[in-house]
Amino acid sequence: MIEQILAAIDLRFIFLVFVGAFAGLVVGAMPGLSVTMATAILVSVTFTWTVNDAMALMMGVYVVGVFSGAISAILINIPGAPASVATTLDGFPMTMKGQARKALRVATVYSFVGTLFGLIMLALLAKPVTKIALQFSPMDYFLLALFGLTTVGSLTSKNFLKGLISATLGVIISLIGIDPIMGTPRFTFGSMKLQAGISLIAALIGLFGFSEILVQIGQRSLQPIAGKLGKEKVGFRQLMRHIPLSLQSAVIGTFIGALPGTGGPVASLIAYDQAKKTVRKPEVPFGEGAVEGIVASESANNACIGGALIPMLTLAVPGDAVTAVLLSAMYVHGLRPGPLLFTQTPDLFYVILAAGIIGSLSIIALGIGVAPLMARMVLIPKKILLPVVAILCIIGAYAINSSVFDILIMAIFGLIGFVMRRKGYSVAPMVLGIVLGSLMDANFRRAVSLASAGDNLIISMFSRPISIILIVFILISLFSNFKFVKTGVRKLFSGRSDKGKEN
Repeated sequence: MIEQILAAIDLRFIFLVFVGAFAGLVVGAMPGLSVTMATAILVSVTFTWTVNDAMALMMGVYVVGVFSGAISAILINIPGAPASVATTLDGFPMTMKGQARKALRVATVYSFVGTLFGLIMLALLAKPVTKIALQFSPMDYFLLALFGLTTVGSLTSKNFLKGLISATLGVIISLIGIDPIMGTPRFTFGSMKLQAGISLIAALIGLFGFSEILVQIGQRSLQPIAGKLGKEKVGFRQLMRHIPLSLQSAVIGTFIGALPGTGGPVASLIAYDQAKKTVRKPEVPFGEGAVEGIVASESANNACIGGALIPMLTLAVPGDAVTAVLLSAMYVHGLRPGPLLFTQTPDLFYVILAAGIIGSLSIIALGIGVAPLMARMVLIPKKILLPVVAILCIIGAYAINSSVFDILIMAIFGLIGFVMRRKGYSVAPMVLGIVLGSLMDANFRRAVSLASAGDNLIISMFSRPISIILIVFILISLFSNFKFVKTGVRKLFSGRSDKGKEN
C-alpha cells in the first residue's frame, strides 16, 4: 500500500495539494463561504486537467477547509462551518482569556490527528465499515439524529431544559419549506422565498456572528476582544496528554462520517458530549475554555473526512456534501467509483489517499505558519473590528444564493440569537436542531411508510438491533441530565472512593 501511495506523489502533485490547502484555509475561515462551494467551482476549473491533478487540488481544499472553520470559531465566535459549532463553545472563551494562540495550536494539532486517523481507517477498514453503514435503516438514522439532539441539549447549555427548548425550536425551523414527502409548502405563510427553506449558513452567521456584534455593542466597550494573544507555548508533553481523547473522538468521527447524510456537525457534537462525560478533571470546566472541548470537536469533524470517503469510493454513495461534489468530479473525468473500484481503477484510491495525507500535513504547516497571523485580529479595537465583521456577515449571507432575502434572514436570526443569549438560552442547540431536523423528519416518515406494511407498526419500527442500541443511548443521554440521577451517581462514586480510602 505504501508503495502505491508513493507512486502517486510527485512535486507537481504536492504543489497542487498545497495550493488547494491554502484556498481551503481562506474559504473555510470566511463565514458564508463553504468548502462545498469552493469544491464545486473547482469541478468546472479542473474539467480539462488530469485526474491526479484535479483530485490533488480538490482534496487540498477539502481537508484544510474543514479545519479552517475552527479559526473564525475561535477568534470571533463565528463557526466557518456547522461542523465547527462545538469548537466555539471553548475556543472563543479561550480567546477572551487571551489564549487565542494556544486554542489555535490545539485545533491545528488535533485536526491533523483526526484527519490522519480517518484516512488510516479509510485505508484499512473501507469495506467493513461500509458494510456496517449499509445496515442503517431510515429509523436508525432518525434515532441517531435524535441522540445527537439530546446531547446538544445537555452539553451546550447550563440549563438542560433551556438547551432542549433551543434545540426543539431549531427542529421546527428546519421544517420550513417544501415537504420532502408530499411536495407541499410548510410554514411558508404564502412566501415564495421561504419555499426553499431557511438557509443554514445564513442562520449560522446570524445566530453566532451578528448576535455577537449586538452583544458587544450592548456592552458599550470599545476595547479589543482580547487584551493579548498569549505567548504561552503548548509543549509536546502537554499536547500528548490529550491523544487518548483525540483517538476516542476520531473513532466517533470516522464511523459517523461513513453514514451518508450525517457528517461533521453530528460527529463533533457527539464527540464533545462523550468528552464531557469521560474527562473527569478538565483544566477548566467545559464551555469556559476547556482545551479538551477543542480536542474532541476538531478530532471528530476532521476524522469525518476519511469516514465520508469510505462509502463514496466503495459504494458511490457520498458521505457528505463535499464528497458528493467529488463524486460528480470523478464522473466528469470518466471514473466510476463503487464496488469494482479496487479491481478497475485501484490507482484512484491511492491518489485520493496520498492527497489526503499531504493535505493533513498542510494543516500543520498552515495552522502553525498562517493562523497565528490571523489571530492578531482579536487585538483590533472593536470600533474598527465590529463594522468589518458586520460587512463579512452581510457578504457571507449574500454569497450563498446571491439573495438579499438571505441577508434579511441573517439579520432576523441575529436578533433572535441576541435575545436568546440575554435570556440565558444557548444558540448552538438551535443551529444543530436546524441541521438535524430535516434528517429526522424525512427518515422518520420513511420509516413509518416502510413499517406500515408489516403486521405490527411498533415492532417493525423499533425491533432492529441497531435501533434498540440507539434507543438505549438516547435514554441514557436524557436521564443522565436529571439532577437526581447526577446526585445519585456522585454519591455512588464518592461512597466507593471513601471505602477505598478506609481499606
